[in-house]
Amino acid sequence: MLAEAIIQYQQRVDKQLTEFIDSQNDTEPKLKAAMKHGALLGGKRIRPFLVYAIGDMLNVPLNHLDHCAAAIECIHAYSLIHDDLPAMDNDELRRGKPTVHIAFDEATAILAGDALQTLAFEVISAEHSQLQASQQLAMVRALAKASGYQGMCGGQSMDLNATDKEIDLATLKQLHRLKTGALIRCAVELAIIAAEVTDSQRDHLLEFADAIGLAFQVQDDVLDIIASTEEIGKPQGSDSDSNKSTYPKLLGLSGAQQTAKSLIDDALSALAKLPYNSQLIAEFARFIIERRV
Repeated sequence: MLAEAIIQYQQRVDKQLTEFIDSQNDTEPKLKAAMKHGALLGGKRIRPFLVYAIGDMLNVPLNHLDHCAAAIECIHAYSLIHDDLPAMDNDELRRGKPTVHIAFDEATAILAGDALQTLAFEVISAEHSQLQASQQLAMVRALAKASGYQGMCGGQSMDLNATDKEIDLATLKQLHRLKTGALIRCAVELAIIAAEVTDSQRDHLLEFADAIGLAFQVQDDVLDIIASTEEIGKPQGSDSDSNKSTYPKLLGLSGAQQTAKSLIDDALSALAKLPYNSQLIAEFARFIIERRV
């Protein structure tokens, strides 16, 4: 059930991304090709999956969620393109394929990331007959906050500044909640905005989102140690080689794995408080710490 849903939502959002990028004019075909390379390189589509799956659970039609799913994946793709640059993580592989600055060049990669970021807001703010303007404004605000200084970019800066340094667990948790967790929380929040839920239900959903967002990054730290280059699509041990701050580094491998499991238990507890059929979402939460990619 989960595997089928992941594929369904992957294909749906990839179709949306292809259409949105192809609809841009051909003034700069190289830049356009770099955008497609970065956005359509493959991947789990975790954030679009959450937009669609949470929205569907809340009885929101999928065609009301397409713009949100595509927009958040544009932001994620832009962040990966920039994260791979020589000035940041200096990675040559992403999902087993050349990163954008390797496939094209560094300047084009910077611009491709910039263009995908702005495309996200073009997409999410486009006229939408099924959504009210107030809903779209709330979506734009949520995506901007999760992407910028108070979210992903702030977390990436913390990550860079923590390299080659020892930080405590509280700081690492804050780093991960911003760098990775903020955009995962935003995916759930976008679905909430498109739906009608009570304040209590919103709180439980965001509690779920916060738990899986942190668990996802903890598992990424674990996979950097235990998974092969072929499995994770980038050099195995790259975080360790770069002397980055990670959960296994602070807690040991078994401690990090136990932390991820505890976070998923918290997420499942939050889900159980909702008056919806959350079986698919619960399966997805377990997948977060069982995955090898």
